[in-house]
Amino acid sequence: MTTHWWLWILLASALAYATKLLGYGVPARWLHHPLMARVAGALTIALLAALTAMNTFANGQQLVLDARLAALLVAAVALALRAPFLLVVVLGAAASAAARWLL
Repeated sequence: MTTHWWLWILLASALAYATKLLGYGVPARWLHHPLMARVAGALTIALLAALTAMNTFANGQQLVLDARLAALLVAAVALALRAPFLLVVVLGAAASAAARWLL
């Protein structure tokens, strides 16, 4: 059974390495095109938003509303007010702790 998992791990590693090697074959003019910069920026933001949503509103297969939502809201307000990132993290953690204490 353990050998089976190692086979999948090695296959995934080889696939990741092959993908990275293929990246070296992309022509430089494609990478410097303004459209590519916009697409890369949009993908990064979309992936981060999806990860944030999944970590905030999901618990396994269930939709949940708990202290993580308070942390996200407080952090979003702090970011909108252009607070330093460390302060955003501390305020989010404090909001989560306060919400967990109150609930």
